[in-house]
Amino acid sequence: MNHHQFALTPPMGWNSWDCYGAAVREEEIRGNAEYMAEHLKAYGWEYVVVDIQWYEPGAISSQYRPFVPLEMDEYSRLMPAVNRFPSAAGGKGFKPLADYVHSLGLKFGIHIMRGIPRQAAHAATPILGTSATARDIAHPNSICPWNTDMYGVDAAKEGAQAYYDSLFELYASWGVDFVKVDDIAASRLYQAHLPEIEMIRKAIDRSGREMVLSLSPGPAPLEHAEEFKANANMWRMTDDFWDLWPLLLGMFERCEKWAEHVEPGQWPDCDMLPLGHLGIRSVDGGGSDRWTRFTKDEQLTMMTLWSIFRSPLMFGGEMRDNDDWTLSLLTNRDVLDLHRNGFGARQVSREDNKVVWQANHTDGSVYVALFNVGDEAATVSVRLQQIGVTRSSGAKELWTGQHVNVNDGTLSAEIAPHGAALYRLEP
Repeated sequence: MNHHQFALTPPMGWNSWDCYGAAVREEEIRGNAEYMAEHLKAYGWEYVVVDIQWYEPGAISSQYRPFVPLEMDEYSRLMPAVNRFPSAAGGKGFKPLADYVHSLGLKFGIHIMRGIPRQAAHAATPILGTSATARDIAHPNSICPWNTDMYGVDAAKEGAQAYYDSLFELYASWGVDFVKVDDIAASRLYQAHLPEIEMIRKAIDRSGREMVLSLSPGPAPLEHAEEFKANANMWRMTDDFWDLWPLLLGMFERCEKWAEHVEPGQWPDCDMLPLGHLGIRSVDGGGSDRWTRFTKDEQLTMMTLWSIFRSPLMFGGEMRDNDDWTLSLLTNRDVLDLHRNGFGARQVSREDNKVVWQANHTDGSVYVALFNVGDEAATVSVRLQQIGVTRSSGAKELWTGQHVNVNDGTLSAEIAPHGAALYRLEP
């Protein structure tokens, strides 16, 4: 299997973390899937992803309860908590929920933590396909600094690959299309976790099912870009991204550094879109139950940067509460066409608080994004010769639909503080 064929365009979907933390319930997954099918599927949105701790019966927020019992099968594999996911009763796992998502014409995803449950290691429970037990393959010194659910898996131990094979065999039987693996990609520990990444890649390939592999959290180390591309479809360039301007500002530098590695099937990931209604049961990111703290201009900046760079787009808010403005950000066909079919994105210039990006389209179009990252309104300009264009009769601003003239060889716009404009040049 060539995993790069699984995601030829950047994945687009919804993830439960930003609004429900570790405590999302089945009815909320189903409800958001129904919303996506009705309002967003026609625009390319397709993944519905259940984030962390779906196996924890007592989860109530994004704050983890340490060392609590988790639901697990006889082969050391975590299972959905039936009190939160009633259709999983009787050992069915996520298959009924995945079947429902598929019935809507969408794809189903889950979050997992790297490793094997600590409770399995302590109890020396069996592993499918090997005589080794969970205790035999666990790496007790390889632990997540912010969650107590798992030990790492020691790739040198007999039975380690069999454990990961059994996990992804199970996920394939459920109908999982997307797996977000956590505690595995950040700079400080990446090299120590590479053997587990490689085992996961092999296990997906052996499962016989196409599953997009997403690695979190970041920042992923740029010097290991080739290893990420060899094993995963997307990987986080940043730690958890929230609706705070300094975090958005920092993404410009990350995107500039990673831009050369954006290719079909391999997507450096800016992380989720904290838009709309957030924090319903998630207290992470310094927030609570709220609407996004980003101003409308900041929301446009985020959507413009993510789209021209071609980051995966994973919406984080409770979609059923979307207002017209939020929905408009997700359904702009011109912008989504750039996101799906653009290539060669690069930062053209960055002077003071003025940033210019360029990308091309498979139809020959040229796109320009003008950003003002300062706290005061400013005029941002780019000369056509800077972007390799000899002439243009004008440009269409994709968020407003307005047309502007480019008669003097310069594209220029007055941009609001923390704002952006996105243009497609006309021949």
